[in-house]
Amino acid sequence: MKTFINNERPLVFCPGCAHEKVVQALDKALVNMGIKSSDVVIVSDIGCSGLFDTFFNTHAFHGLHGRALTYAFGIKMARPDLKVIVTMGDGGLGIGGAHFINTIRKNIDLTLLILNNFNYGMTGGQASSTSPENAVLSSGFLNKIDNPIDPCMLAKGAGGQYIERLSCYQNDLAIKLEKAIDFNGFSMVDIMGICTGRYTKSNKILPKDIDIMISNMPKFEGISSMDGCGVSQDVTPPSMDYSEKYFIESKKQKSANDLKIIDKQFTQLFAGRKEIILLGGAGQRIITAGELLTIAGITSGLHGTQKSDYPITVLRGHSVTEIVLQDREVHFSGIESPDIIIAISEQGVKRRKDLFENLSDQTLIIKAKDIKIDGLDSTNLHILNIDFKQLKIKSSDRALGALAILALQGDIIDMDMLKKAIEIQFKDKTKIINLSFDILNKIRKSV
Repeated sequence: MKTFINNERPLVFCPGCAHEKVVQALDKALVNMGIKSSDVVIVSDIGCSGLFDTFFNTHAFHGLHGRALTYAFGIKMARPDLKVIVTMGDGGLGIGGAHFINTIRKNIDLTLLILNNFNYGMTGGQASSTSPENAVLSSGFLNKIDNPIDPCMLAKGAGGQYIERLSCYQNDLAIKLEKAIDFNGFSMVDIMGICTGRYTKSNKILPKDIDIMISNMPKFEGISSMDGCGVSQDVTPPSMDYSEKYFIESKKQKSANDLKIIDKQFTQLFAGRKEIILLGGAGQRIITAGELLTIAGITSGLHGTQKSDYPITVLRGHSVTEIVLQDREVHFSGIESPDIIIAISEQGVKRRKDLFENLSDQTLIIKAKDIKIDGLDSTNLHILNIDFKQLKIKSSDRALGALAILALQGDIIDMDMLKKAIEIQFKDKTKIINLSFDILNKIRKSV
Protein backbone atom coordinates (compact mmCIF):
# COMPACT_ATOMS: atom_id res chain seq x y z
CA MET A 1 0.00 0.00 0.00
CA LYS A 2 1.09 3.55 -0.68
CA THR A 3 -0.73 4.91 2.35
CA PHE A 4 -2.98 3.78 5.18
CA ILE A 5 -4.47 7.25 5.65
CA ASN A 6 -8.21 7.63 5.11
CA ASN A 7 -8.58 10.43 2.57
CA GLU A 8 -12.28 10.76 3.39
CA ARG A 9 -11.44 11.91 6.93
CA PRO A 10 -8.99 14.80 6.61
CA LEU A 11 -6.81 15.57 9.63
CA VAL A 12 -8.61 18.07 11.86
CA PHE A 13 -5.83 19.02 14.27
CA CYS A 14 -5.06 22.63 15.15
CA PRO A 15 -2.44 24.26 12.87
CA GLY A 16 1.01 23.11 13.96
CA CYS A 17 -0.30 20.33 16.26
CA ALA A 18 2.33 17.72 17.01
CA HIS A 19 -0.20 14.92 16.56
CA GLU A 20 -0.26 15.42 12.79
CA LYS A 21 3.42 14.52 12.60
CA VAL A 22 2.71 11.30 14.49
CA VAL A 23 -0.08 10.42 12.04
CA GLN A 24 2.29 10.85 9.11
CA ALA A 25 5.08 8.90 10.80
CA LEU A 26 2.78 6.04 11.81
CA ASP A 27 1.47 5.83 8.24
CA LYS A 28 5.00 5.68 6.88
CA ALA A 29 5.97 2.99 9.40
CA LEU A 30 3.01 0.78 8.46
CA VAL A 31 3.73 1.18 4.75
CA ASN A 32 7.40 0.31 5.26
CA MET A 33 6.42 -2.83 7.18
CA GLY A 34 4.58 -4.12 4.13
CA ILE A 35 1.53 -5.32 6.08
CA LYS A 36 -2.09 -5.23 4.95
CA SER A 37 -4.54 -2.72 6.40
CA SER A 38 -6.78 -5.65 7.37
CA ASP A 39 -4.00 -6.89 9.66
CA VAL A 40 -3.91 -3.71 11.74
CA VAL A 41 -6.27 -2.39 14.41
CA ILE A 42 -5.92 1.06 15.95
CA VAL A 43 -7.45 1.48 19.40
CA SER A 44 -7.99 4.92 20.90
CA ASP A 45 -9.86 6.67 23.68
CA ILE A 46 -10.90 10.30 24.24
CA GLY A 47 -8.96 13.46 23.45
CA CYS A 48 -7.13 14.66 20.37
CA SER A 49 -5.24 11.36 20.25
CA GLY A 50 -8.66 9.68 20.16
CA LEU A 51 -9.11 10.91 16.58
CA PHE A 52 -6.45 8.54 15.26
CA ASP A 53 -8.82 5.63 14.69
CA THR A 54 -10.73 7.70 12.10
CA PHE A 55 -7.66 8.72 10.12
CA PHE A 56 -6.51 5.25 9.03
CA ASN A 57 -8.03 2.64 6.74
CA THR A 58 -7.58 -0.14 9.27
CA HIS A 59 -9.72 -1.89 11.85
CA ALA A 60 -10.50 0.54 14.66
CA PHE A 61 -11.96 0.72 18.16
CA HIS A 62 -12.83 3.95 19.96
CA GLY A 63 -13.55 3.62 23.67
CA LEU A 64 -13.72 5.44 26.99
CA HIS A 65 -11.07 7.78 28.34
CA GLY A 66 -8.18 5.87 29.91
CA ARG A 67 -9.57 2.48 28.91
CA ALA A 68 -7.95 2.00 25.49
CA LEU A 69 -5.47 -0.61 26.75
CA THR A 70 -8.25 -2.79 28.17
CA TYR A 71 -9.97 -2.99 24.79
CA ALA A 72 -6.68 -3.53 23.00
CA PHE A 73 -5.79 -6.36 25.39
CA GLY A 74 -9.05 -8.15 24.64
CA ILE A 75 -8.67 -7.66 20.89
CA LYS A 76 -5.14 -9.08 20.95
CA MET A 77 -6.24 -12.12 22.97
CA ALA A 78 -9.11 -12.78 20.56
CA ARG A 79 -7.09 -12.03 17.42
CA PRO A 80 -3.38 -12.55 18.15
CA ASP A 81 -2.67 -12.34 14.42
CA LEU A 82 -3.45 -8.61 14.33
CA LYS A 83 -1.01 -5.77 14.87
CA VAL A 84 -2.66 -3.81 17.68
CA ILE A 85 -1.65 -0.16 18.07
CA VAL A 86 -2.99 2.04 20.86
CA THR A 87 -2.95 5.83 20.75
CA MET A 88 -3.35 7.59 24.07
CA GLY A 89 -2.72 11.10 25.33
CA ASP A 90 -1.12 12.08 28.60
CA GLY A 91 -4.69 12.56 29.86
CA GLY A 92 -5.58 8.96 29.09
CA LEU A 93 -2.34 7.87 30.75
CA GLY A 94 -3.34 9.57 34.00
CA ILE A 95 -6.92 8.36 33.95
CA GLY A 96 -5.99 4.79 32.98
CA GLY A 97 -2.81 4.44 35.02
CA ALA A 98 -3.76 1.08 36.55
CA HIS A 99 -4.50 -0.36 33.09
CA PHE A 100 -1.16 1.00 31.89
CA ILE A 101 0.76 -0.77 34.66
CA ASN A 102 -1.08 -4.09 34.39
CA THR A 103 -0.84 -4.27 30.61
CA ILE A 104 2.92 -3.80 30.87
CA ARG A 105 3.13 -6.51 33.56
CA LYS A 106 1.49 -9.00 31.24
CA ASN A 107 3.74 -8.13 28.28
CA ILE A 108 0.94 -8.50 25.75
CA ASP A 109 2.11 -7.96 22.18
CA LEU A 110 0.74 -4.53 21.37
CA THR A 111 2.22 -1.08 20.86
CA LEU A 112 1.23 1.96 22.91
CA LEU A 113 1.91 5.42 21.51
CA ILE A 114 1.55 8.11 24.16
CA LEU A 115 1.00 11.46 22.47
CA ASN A 116 2.41 13.56 25.27
CA ASN A 117 1.72 17.30 25.03
CA PHE A 118 1.54 18.05 28.78
CA ASN A 119 -2.11 19.09 29.04
CA TYR A 120 -5.72 18.18 28.37
CA GLY A 121 -5.81 19.92 24.99
CA MET A 122 -9.31 18.98 23.89
CA THR A 123 -11.10 20.18 27.03
CA GLY A 124 -9.41 23.51 27.61
CA GLY A 125 -5.75 23.07 28.53
CA GLN A 126 -6.05 21.77 32.08
CA ALA A 127 -3.18 20.09 33.96
CA SER A 128 -2.54 16.45 33.06
CA SER A 129 -0.41 13.76 34.65
CA THR A 130 2.70 14.93 32.73
CA SER A 131 2.31 18.73 33.01
CA PRO A 132 5.54 20.45 34.12
CA GLU A 133 5.30 22.10 37.53
CA ASN A 134 6.15 25.52 36.09
CA ALA A 135 3.58 25.43 33.28
CA VAL A 136 0.73 27.95 33.14
CA LEU A 137 -2.52 26.04 32.67
CA SER A 138 -6.25 26.72 32.77
CA SER A 139 -6.64 24.62 35.92
CA GLY A 140 -4.70 27.17 37.96
CA PHE A 141 -2.09 26.09 40.47
CA LEU A 142 -2.83 22.35 40.52
CA ASN A 143 0.22 21.31 38.47
CA LYS A 144 2.45 23.37 40.78
CA ILE A 145 1.63 21.14 43.75
CA ASP A 146 1.70 17.87 41.80
CA ASN A 147 4.59 15.66 40.72
CA PRO A 148 4.42 14.93 36.97
CA ILE A 149 4.55 11.32 35.84
CA ASP A 150 7.42 10.14 33.68
CA PRO A 151 5.70 7.47 31.52
CA CYS A 152 8.99 5.77 30.70
CA MET A 153 10.10 5.46 34.32
CA LEU A 154 6.66 4.18 35.26
CA ALA A 155 6.79 1.61 32.45
CA LYS A 156 10.24 0.48 33.51
CA GLY A 157 9.12 0.12 37.12
CA ALA A 158 6.30 -2.12 35.91
CA GLY A 159 8.76 -4.34 34.03
CA GLY A 160 8.48 -2.93 30.51
CA GLN A 161 10.82 -4.48 27.98
CA TYR A 162 10.57 -2.00 25.11
CA ILE A 163 10.42 1.64 26.16
CA GLU A 164 11.38 4.65 24.10
CA ARG A 165 11.16 8.41 24.51
CA LEU A 166 10.99 10.41 21.30
CA SER A 167 10.26 13.85 19.93
CA CYS A 168 7.59 13.98 17.27
CA TYR A 169 9.91 16.34 15.36
CA GLN A 170 12.83 13.95 14.87
CA ASN A 171 13.45 12.78 11.31
CA ASP A 172 13.65 9.07 12.14
CA LEU A 173 10.30 8.92 13.97
CA ALA A 174 8.77 6.52 11.42
CA ILE A 175 11.74 4.15 11.68
CA LYS A 176 11.49 4.20 15.48
CA LEU A 177 7.75 3.46 15.37
CA GLU A 178 8.32 0.58 12.96
CA LYS A 179 10.78 -1.04 15.39
CA ALA A 180 8.35 -0.63 18.29
CA ILE A 181 5.45 -2.16 16.36
CA ASP A 182 7.65 -5.03 15.19
CA PHE A 183 8.73 -5.89 18.76
CA ASN A 184 7.23 -9.17 20.02
CA GLY A 185 5.78 -8.05 23.32
CA PHE A 186 4.51 -4.83 24.87
CA SER A 187 6.22 -1.76 23.45
CA MET A 188 5.63 1.78 24.61
CA VAL A 189 6.74 5.00 22.92
CA ASP A 190 6.41 8.30 24.78
CA ILE A 191 6.16 10.83 21.93
CA MET A 192 6.58 14.37 23.17
CA GLY A 193 5.21 17.28 21.16
CA ILE A 194 3.58 20.70 21.27
CA CYS A 195 -0.12 21.50 21.71
CA THR A 196 -0.50 24.67 19.66
CA GLY A 197 -4.21 25.00 20.36
CA ARG A 198 -3.94 25.29 24.15
CA TYR A 199 -0.51 24.82 25.73
CA THR A 200 1.47 27.37 23.72
CA LYS A 201 -1.04 30.14 24.42
CA SER A 202 0.49 30.53 27.88
CA ASN A 203 3.74 28.57 27.59
CA LYS A 204 6.48 29.46 25.14
CA ILE A 205 7.82 26.21 23.77
CA LEU A 206 9.51 25.26 20.48
CA PRO A 207 10.59 21.92 18.97
CA LYS A 208 14.16 22.54 20.17
CA ASP A 209 12.79 22.85 23.71
CA ILE A 210 11.33 19.35 23.39
CA ASP A 211 14.82 18.11 22.51
CA ILE A 212 16.24 19.84 25.57
CA MET A 213 13.56 18.30 27.80
CA ILE A 214 14.32 14.83 26.47
CA SER A 215 18.08 15.30 26.93
CA ASN A 216 17.51 16.18 30.58
CA MET A 217 15.40 13.09 31.26
CA PRO A 218 16.49 9.45 31.67
CA LYS A 219 17.23 7.93 28.27
CA PHE A 220 14.99 5.22 26.89
CA GLU A 221 15.86 3.93 23.46
CA GLY A 222 13.93 0.74 22.83
CA ILE A 223 14.69 -2.58 24.50
CA SER A 224 15.07 -1.81 28.19
CA SER A 225 17.34 -3.27 30.84
CA MET A 226 15.75 -4.13 34.17
CA ASP A 227 18.20 -2.40 36.49
CA GLY A 228 17.27 0.60 38.63
CA CYS A 229 13.84 2.00 39.43
CA GLY A 230 13.40 -0.43 42.28
CA VAL A 231 13.31 -3.43 39.94
CA SER A 232 15.49 -6.34 40.89
CA GLN A 233 18.33 -7.07 38.47
CA ASP A 234 17.57 -10.75 39.01
CA VAL A 235 14.18 -10.38 37.35
CA THR A 236 14.15 -12.03 33.93
CA PRO A 237 11.76 -10.37 31.48
CA PRO A 238 9.22 -12.69 29.86
CA SER A 239 10.61 -14.18 26.65
CA MET A 240 7.29 -14.17 24.81
CA ASP A 241 4.16 -12.12 24.84
CA TYR A 242 1.19 -12.83 27.10
CA SER A 243 -1.13 -14.26 24.45
CA GLU A 244 1.49 -16.82 23.38
CA LYS A 245 2.09 -17.89 26.98
CA TYR A 246 -1.63 -17.99 27.67
CA PHE A 247 -2.44 -20.34 24.80
CA ILE A 248 0.54 -22.59 25.57
CA GLU A 249 -0.46 -22.93 29.23
CA SER A 250 -4.18 -23.27 28.49
CA LYS A 251 -3.49 -26.31 26.31
CA LYS A 252 -1.84 -28.00 29.29
CA GLN A 253 -4.93 -27.67 31.44
CA LYS A 254 -7.36 -30.50 31.96
CA SER A 255 -10.45 -30.28 29.81
CA ALA A 256 -13.53 -28.87 31.47
CA ASN A 257 -16.41 -31.22 32.09
CA ASP A 258 -18.44 -31.90 29.01
CA LEU A 259 -21.47 -29.71 28.57
CA LYS A 260 -24.70 -31.21 29.82
CA ILE A 261 -26.73 -32.24 26.77
CA ILE A 262 -30.48 -32.19 27.37
CA ASP A 263 -32.46 -34.13 24.79
CA LYS A 264 -36.01 -33.32 23.86
CA GLN A 265 -38.24 -35.91 25.52
CA PHE A 266 -41.65 -34.25 25.78
CA THR A 267 -44.08 -32.35 23.60
CA GLN A 268 -44.06 -28.56 23.88
CA LEU A 269 -47.12 -27.22 25.68
CA PHE A 270 -47.15 -23.78 24.06
CA ALA A 271 -45.96 -21.85 21.02
CA GLY A 272 -44.12 -18.55 21.14
CA ARG A 273 -42.56 -17.02 24.26
CA LYS A 274 -43.24 -17.19 28.00
CA GLU A 275 -41.66 -14.95 30.63
CA ILE A 276 -41.55 -16.05 34.27
CA ILE A 277 -40.14 -14.24 37.31
CA LEU A 278 -39.50 -15.81 40.73
CA LEU A 279 -39.45 -13.39 43.67
CA GLY A 280 -38.02 -14.70 46.91
CA GLY A 281 -35.41 -14.27 49.58
CA ALA A 282 -32.02 -15.66 50.42
CA GLY A 283 -32.05 -19.34 51.35
CA GLN A 284 -35.25 -20.10 49.42
CA ARG A 285 -33.40 -21.71 46.50
CA ILE A 286 -34.82 -19.26 44.00
CA ILE A 287 -31.87 -19.63 41.61
CA THR A 288 -32.08 -23.43 41.78
CA ALA A 289 -35.81 -23.31 41.09
CA GLY A 290 -35.14 -21.09 38.07
CA GLU A 291 -32.61 -23.61 36.79
CA LEU A 292 -35.11 -26.44 37.21
CA LEU A 293 -37.79 -24.50 35.35
CA THR A 294 -35.41 -23.72 32.49
CA ILE A 295 -34.26 -27.35 32.23
CA ALA A 296 -37.87 -28.56 32.35
CA GLY A 297 -38.66 -26.31 29.39
CA ILE A 298 -35.63 -27.55 27.48
CA THR A 299 -36.78 -31.17 27.86
CA SER A 300 -39.72 -30.23 25.60
CA GLY A 301 -37.42 -28.66 23.00
CA LEU A 302 -37.76 -25.06 24.16
CA HIS A 303 -34.89 -22.58 24.34
CA GLY A 304 -34.33 -20.90 27.70
CA THR A 305 -32.42 -18.11 29.43
CA GLN A 306 -32.01 -17.23 33.10
CA LYS A 307 -30.91 -13.98 34.75
CA SER A 308 -30.64 -13.57 38.50
CA ASP A 309 -30.39 -10.72 40.98
CA TYR A 310 -29.24 -11.03 44.59
CA PRO A 311 -27.10 -8.97 46.99
CA ILE A 312 -23.61 -9.81 48.21
CA THR A 313 -24.91 -10.64 51.68
CA VAL A 314 -25.10 -14.29 52.75
CA LEU A 315 -28.51 -15.72 53.74
CA ARG A 316 -30.05 -12.25 53.87
CA GLY A 317 -31.84 -10.07 51.35
CA HIS A 318 -33.74 -10.61 48.13
CA SER A 319 -33.32 -13.30 45.50
CA VAL A 320 -34.89 -12.82 42.08
CA THR A 321 -34.55 -14.85 38.92
CA GLU A 322 -35.98 -14.24 35.45
CA ILE A 323 -36.71 -17.07 33.03
CA VAL A 324 -37.53 -16.81 29.34
CA LEU A 325 -38.76 -19.94 27.55
CA GLN A 326 -39.24 -19.75 23.81
CA ASP A 327 -39.82 -22.09 20.86
CA ARG A 328 -36.88 -20.49 19.01
CA GLU A 329 -33.52 -19.00 20.02
CA VAL A 330 -33.79 -16.26 22.65
CA HIS A 331 -32.09 -13.09 21.40
CA PHE A 332 -33.53 -10.78 24.06
CA SER A 333 -33.69 -11.95 27.67
CA GLY A 334 -35.33 -8.86 29.16
CA ILE A 335 -38.74 -9.04 30.82
CA GLU A 336 -41.10 -6.06 31.04
CA SER A 337 -44.50 -7.68 31.55
CA PRO A 338 -44.15 -11.29 32.74
CA ASP A 339 -46.64 -14.01 31.94
CA ILE A 340 -46.12 -15.57 35.36
CA ILE A 341 -44.93 -14.20 38.69
CA ILE A 342 -44.04 -16.56 41.51
CA ALA A 343 -43.85 -14.58 44.77
CA ILE A 344 -42.81 -16.41 47.93
CA SER A 345 -41.02 -13.71 49.94
CA GLU A 346 -41.57 -10.03 50.69
CA GLN A 347 -37.87 -9.28 50.02
CA GLY A 348 -38.25 -10.31 46.40
CA VAL A 349 -41.58 -8.50 46.04
CA LYS A 350 -40.10 -5.26 47.39
CA ARG A 351 -37.11 -5.59 45.09
CA ARG A 352 -39.34 -5.79 42.00
CA LYS A 353 -42.43 -3.88 43.06
CA ASP A 354 -42.30 -2.15 39.67
CA LEU A 355 -43.56 -5.38 38.08
CA PHE A 356 -46.98 -4.99 39.63
CA GLU A 357 -47.68 -1.53 38.21
CA ASN A 358 -48.58 -2.52 34.63
CA LEU A 359 -49.48 -6.20 34.63
CA SER A 360 -51.47 -7.76 31.84
CA ASP A 361 -54.83 -9.24 32.82
CA GLN A 362 -53.39 -12.49 31.43
CA THR A 363 -50.64 -12.61 34.05
CA LEU A 364 -50.74 -15.56 36.43
CA ILE A 365 -49.52 -14.86 39.97
CA ILE A 366 -48.60 -17.78 42.19
CA LYS A 367 -47.96 -16.38 45.64
CA ALA A 368 -47.56 -17.45 49.22
CA LYS A 369 -50.72 -16.67 51.14
CA ASP A 370 -48.77 -14.86 53.86
CA ILE A 371 -47.15 -12.44 51.37
CA LYS A 372 -48.91 -9.11 50.95
CA ILE A 373 -48.70 -7.31 47.61
CA ASP A 374 -50.29 -3.86 47.60
CA GLY A 375 -53.05 -3.29 45.05
CA LEU A 376 -53.59 -6.86 43.92
CA ASP A 377 -56.87 -7.33 45.79
CA SER A 378 -58.64 -4.83 43.56
CA THR A 379 -57.56 -6.39 40.25
CA ASN A 380 -58.96 -9.08 37.98
CA LEU A 381 -55.63 -10.87 37.79
CA HIS A 382 -55.48 -14.65 38.02
CA ILE A 383 -53.99 -15.16 41.49
CA LEU A 384 -53.27 -18.48 43.19
CA ASN A 385 -52.74 -18.03 46.94
CA ILE A 386 -50.84 -21.02 48.32
CA ASP A 387 -50.84 -21.69 52.04
CA PHE A 388 -47.39 -23.23 52.33
CA LYS A 389 -47.65 -23.29 56.14
CA GLN A 390 -50.78 -25.43 56.04
CA LEU A 391 -49.08 -27.69 53.49
CA LYS A 392 -46.16 -27.96 55.95
CA ILE A 393 -43.66 -26.92 53.29
CA LYS A 394 -40.55 -25.22 54.67
CA SER A 395 -39.46 -21.78 53.50
CA SER A 396 -36.50 -23.30 51.67
CA ASP A 397 -38.86 -25.59 49.71
CA ARG A 398 -41.44 -22.99 48.72
CA ALA A 399 -39.89 -22.26 45.32
CA LEU A 400 -39.98 -25.94 44.34
CA GLY A 401 -43.53 -26.17 45.65
CA ALA A 402 -44.51 -23.20 43.49
CA LEU A 403 -43.00 -24.90 40.45
CA ALA A 404 -45.17 -27.91 41.22
CA ILE A 405 -48.24 -25.63 41.23
CA LEU A 406 -47.10 -24.24 37.87
CA ALA A 407 -46.59 -27.77 36.50
CA LEU A 408 -50.09 -28.78 37.60
CA GLN A 409 -51.49 -25.88 35.54
CA GLY A 410 -50.02 -27.65 32.49
CA ASP A 411 -49.60 -24.51 30.38
CA ILE A 412 -45.82 -24.22 30.31
CA ILE A 413 -44.40 -27.39 31.89
CA ASP A 414 -45.98 -30.46 33.41
CA MET A 415 -45.02 -32.76 36.29
CA ASP A 416 -43.14 -35.19 34.05
CA MET A 417 -40.94 -32.39 32.73
CA LEU A 418 -40.30 -31.07 36.22
CA LYS A 419 -39.37 -34.50 37.54
CA LYS A 420 -37.01 -35.04 34.62
CA ALA A 421 -35.40 -31.65 35.31
CA ILE A 422 -34.81 -32.67 38.94
CA GLU A 423 -33.18 -35.92 37.81
CA ILE A 424 -30.94 -34.07 35.34
CA GLN A 425 -29.95 -31.32 37.76
CA PHE A 426 -29.28 -33.61 40.73
CA LYS A 427 -27.84 -36.59 38.91
CA ASP A 428 -26.19 -39.05 41.34
CA LYS A 429 -27.78 -37.23 44.31
CA THR A 430 -30.50 -39.72 45.14
CA LYS A 431 -31.40 -38.21 48.51
CA ILE A 432 -32.04 -34.74 47.03
CA ILE A 433 -34.05 -36.23 44.17
CA ASN A 434 -36.24 -38.22 46.55
CA LEU A 435 -36.82 -35.20 48.82
CA SER A 436 -37.78 -33.12 45.80
CA PHE A 437 -40.19 -35.78 44.55
CA ASP A 438 -41.79 -35.91 48.03
CA ILE A 439 -42.54 -32.18 47.79
CA LEU A 440 -44.03 -32.59 44.32
CA ASN A 441 -46.23 -35.45 45.50
CA LYS A 442 -47.37 -33.45 48.56
CA ILE A 443 -48.41 -30.58 46.29
CA ARG A 444 -50.17 -32.91 43.84
CA LYS A 445 -52.24 -34.49 46.61
CA SER A 446 -53.08 -31.24 48.37
CA VAL A 447 -54.00 -28.91 45.52
